[in-house]
Amino acid sequence: MKTHYYLGWFSNFIPEDLTRVLKEDITDRKSIAMISSNPAIYEEDGATERSWLDEAGITFDEYHLINYQVQKGDAQALIQKASVIFLLGGNPVKQNDFLMEYELSELIKQSNAVVIGASAGAINMSAKWLCSKKLGFEAETSSLIEGVGLDDFSVLSHYDLEDNTDLVLSELSPLSHEMNIYASNKDCAIRVNGAQIDIFGNVYVISNSVIRKLDATL
Repeated sequence: MKTHYYLGWFSNFIPEDLTRVLKEDITDRKSIAMISSNPAIYEEDGATERSWLDEAGITFDEYHLINYQVQKGDAQALIQKASVIFLLGGNPVKQNDFLMEYELSELIKQSNAVVIGASAGAINMSAKWLCSKKLGFEAETSSLIEGVGLDDFSVLSHYDLEDNTDLVLSELSPLSHEMNIYASNKDCAIRVNGAQIDIFGNVYVISNSVIRKLDATL
């Protein structure tokens, strides 16, 4: 079974309960491939996300950052051999463009690696997402963007949902009739392991224009 983690953003480190499950899932630690969300800005190296894993005691023999400094063919090879693929946080639009340009999405879907996404990375792991200025994205007009499609749902990650419920519902209602939308703020995670979906922290699901909070299972 393939395992996917859709993370929000952690204030300091990954909480103990979530760390335990990550350690159980990540047994192969030969190589981690981290995909930038600002691939033209080489200083953005995923140091924060890597610090979460370091603090959790999850380290790898090899660390690879994939951005425009890496040739397309080399980037694809790194994805294919990775034990863990980590889509970093930052700019979801630029990351999505990069995934398309480097033709990485299908390789990520085919991989047996544990796939993790934080904030922007979690958004791009999903099937599709609404790029809307009202939801804080860099866009003049709203549009649906195809994600990697690891699972058949949408994600709104690291967003102040509790203070913007009406806005979120008005924007996402049409998409919620097509697929479930999982929305979370900070210090949250959704773990998908085969057909099982586990919840950590305050996560909500929007389905058919109705929003409800999910019970934590981790």
